[in-house]
Amino acid sequence: MSELAPLVTDLALILVVAGVVTIVFKKLKQPLVLGYIVAGFLVSPHMPLTMSVTDSADIEIWANIGVMFTLFSLGLDFSFKKIFKMGAAPFIATITIVFCMMTTGILVGHLFGWTKMNCIFLGGMLAMSSTTIIYKAFDDLALRQQNFAGLVMGVLILEDILAIVLMVMLAAISGGGAGSGEMLASVLKLVFFLVLWFVVGIFIIPLFLRSTRRLTNAETLLIVSLGLCCLMAVVSTKAGFSSAFGAFVMGSILAETVEAEKIIKVVEPVKNLFGAIFFVSVGMLVDPNVIVEYAVPIMVLVATILLGQAIFGTMGFLFSGQSLKSAMRCGFSMAQIGEFSFIIATLGCDLKVIENFLYPVVVAVSVITTFLTPYMIKAAVPCHDFLEKRLPRSWVKWLNHLAMSQNTTKVEDRKWRRLLLELGGYTLVYSILSAATIAVMFTFMLPFMKRLMPLSWANILCGLLTIGTISPFLRAIMVKKNHSEEFKALWTENRLNRLPLVFTIVVRIAIALAFVFFVCNKVTHFSHAVLICLGLVFIVIIVMSRWLKHRSITLERTFVKNLRSRDIEAQVRGKRKPLFEGKLLDRDIHISDFEVPAGSLWSGKTLKELELGKKYGIHVSSILRAGRRLNIPDGDSIIFPADKLQVIGSDEQLATFGKALEQELFSEDYDLEKREMKLKRMVISGNCPFFGKTLEQSGIRQIYNCMVVGLEEGKENLSTVKASYKFDKGDIIWVVGEEEDLERLLAL
Repeated sequence: MSELAPLVTDLALILVVAGVVTIVFKKLKQPLVLGYIVAGFLVSPHMPLTMSVTDSADIEIWANIGVMFTLFSLGLDFSFKKIFKMGAAPFIATITIVFCMMTTGILVGHLFGWTKMNCIFLGGMLAMSSTTIIYKAFDDLALRQQNFAGLVMGVLILEDILAIVLMVMLAAISGGGAGSGEMLASVLKLVFFLVLWFVVGIFIIPLFLRSTRRLTNAETLLIVSLGLCCLMAVVSTKAGFSSAFGAFVMGSILAETVEAEKIIKVVEPVKNLFGAIFFVSVGMLVDPNVIVEYAVPIMVLVATILLGQAIFGTMGFLFSGQSLKSAMRCGFSMAQIGEFSFIIATLGCDLKVIENFLYPVVVAVSVITTFLTPYMIKAAVPCHDFLEKRLPRSWVKWLNHLAMSQNTTKVEDRKWRRLLLELGGYTLVYSILSAATIAVMFTFMLPFMKRLMPLSWANILCGLLTIGTISPFLRAIMVKKNHSEEFKALWTENRLNRLPLVFTIVVRIAIALAFVFFVCNKVTHFSHAVLICLGLVFIVIIVMSRWLKHRSITLERTFVKNLRSRDIEAQVRGKRKPLFEGKLLDRDIHISDFEVPAGSLWSGKTLKELELGKKYGIHVSSILRAGRRLNIPDGDSIIFPADKLQVIGSDEQLATFGKALEQELFSEDYDLEKREMKLKRMVISGNCPFFGKTLEQSGIRQIYNCMVVGLEEGKENLSTVKASYKFDKGDIIWVVGEEEDLERLLAL
C-alpha cells in the first residue's frame, strides 16, 4: 500500500491540533487567532515533545493562499462608497494614528540597533491594529452598539486599506526604490492600476454575473468568485504588485454586486480553512529561544503599543472632532496588533529583507497585547476620570470644545470645492481609462495590424481606432459638469467666477488634446503644428458628435447602475428605503413599511375592495412578497398575510393606517374545544331527505358544514363519492365535521 504524501500528513496534523486548540480557546472565550498561533507552535520543529510538520515549504504555499483569500474576504466586506460617505473625520484619525505609530516603531527599532529595513517593517507592523480582535472584544464586552465602537470600526476599515497600500510601498522600498522619485512613481502606479481595475471591473463583472444569474448556484458561484480572485491575483503580480493586493481589489469589486452576500457565504468556509493554515504557519515560526533572547525588546514593544495607541490614538480621534472621553475610549481600544502585522511580517520574510528574529518577536507582542485588549478598553473611562480631575479645567474645556467646533465656510466656497473635487475625479478616471486603452491598442492591436497590411496603413487605421475608442472618455473629460448646478450657480452669482470656470474647461480640453496629439504623433510623422491642428479637428468632432454624447452617457449610466446594483437590490428587497424618499420629506410625506399580520381581515382582499386611499389618504407604492417586489400595484392586487407594504403618506395618515392594520384582525375563538373534527357513520334510510338526491344536491357541505369522505360498500377501503353520485336506500356513508354539525346531520 502506497504511503501518503507529506502534505496530506502535515495537513491532518495541523487541522486536528488546530481544531482541538481552538475549541479550548473558544471555551476560554479567547480569540481563535491566538488558538491557531498556539496550534502552530505545538506542531512546529521548536516543540520536540510533540509531532512536527515535516514539509514546511508546502505549508508556506498554503499559507500564502490563506493570505490571498483572507484579503479577498476583507475586500468583500469593504465598500469604497462607505469610505467616501464617512467624511473627513475617520481619515484624520487614521492618518494621525498610523503616521505616529509607524514613526514610533521605527524609532524604537533604531534604539535597539536593528537594521533600517527591520525598523521600517517594524513600524508598519506596530501601526496596524487588529480588526478581528477588537470586534471580538467589543462583542464580549457588549459594547458593539455604542457610538465610540462604530467610530473605531470605521478607522479600522481605513487602516486595512492603508495596510494594503503600505504593503505595496514596503515592497517598492525593499526592491531598492527608496528614493523620492521612485516612491512617487510607485504611488502613481498604484493609483493608476487601482482606479483602472476598479472602474473596468465594476463595468464588466456585474454585467457578467447578471447575464449568468439564472445558471449559477452556490457551487458555481464559489468557483466563479474564487476564479476571479485568482485571476486578479495573477494580473496584480504581473503588474508588479502582490497577489494579496489583487485579491483585495477583486473582493472590493464583487462587494458592489447583487451577489455579494451570497459570495461571502460560500467563500467563508474556504477562507476559514486557508486562513487557519496561515495563522498556524505564523505560530510555527515562534522560536522560544528567540523570545527568551529578545524578552526585553518584546516588553518594550508591548509598552510602546499600549502607551502609543493610548496617546496617539486619543490624539487622532481628538483631531477628528471627538470629545476627550470618546477619544480615549477609541484610542485605548486599538492597543494591539494582529493579522495585518503578521501579513506584513510574512511579506518581509518572503522578500528576505527582515531578519528571522523579528517574526516571532511580533507574534509574541501580538499575543500579549491581545490578552490585554479587554483590560485596556475597560481602563479608558477610569483614566479619563483621573485626567479630568487633575488637568486644568481650561484644558479639559478646550479639548471638549475641539469636538464641537465646526468649520464654517461660505456657500460659494463649498460649491467651488465640490465642483473641483468632482471635476478632478472625473478627469483622473477618464484619463486613466484613455491611457490604458492607448497602451492596449499600441501593444496588441498595432503589431497585429502590421502583419496584415502595409506599415503606413496599419499605423493610420490603428490610430483612428484608438482615437475612436477613447473618444467617449475624452468627451467626458471636456464637457462633464459644464452644465451642473454648481457650475451654473457659480457662473451667474459672481462675474469673478467666470474666468476660473473657463480656465477649468480650457485645462480639460488641453488634457484631451494631449491624448489625441500623442496618438497622432505615434502613428504619423507630421510636424507639431499639423498635429495640433489635426488634434483640434478631432476635439471639435468629439464635442459636436451626438452619437459620442449618447455613447458617453450610456457608458457612464451602465457604470453607475453596476456600482449601485447592491443598493438597488437592498431597496427591492425592502432592506433600504428608495432614494426618492428624501424628496418626499421636503413635502411632509415619507415612506414606511408595514407587515400584514397573519390574522388580518384584509388578507385575501384586493386593494380596490379595501379602498385604503379613500379611507386613510395613503398610497401603496410597493408590495414585497417572498423576495419578490410588486411595484405600483393596481386595484386587483390581492393582499396576503406576511406581505410587506411600502406606503406613502404623511405622519398622521401613516399612523392611522398602521393602527387600523394592527386592529382589524380576526377575533379570538373562545370555543376552541368545539372545533374538534369527528368522523361519524350515517345510513341513508327511506325517510332520509338525501334519498334520491346527488351529493351535490344534498347540501351536506353547504347547509350542514360537513363532508362525505367515503362510501362503505363491503370492501376493505371506502369508495370515493363523486358529486354526481345519487344516494340510495341503505347506503352507508362516513361523514366528517364538528360535533354540533354532525348531530344536526344525523338527527335527520
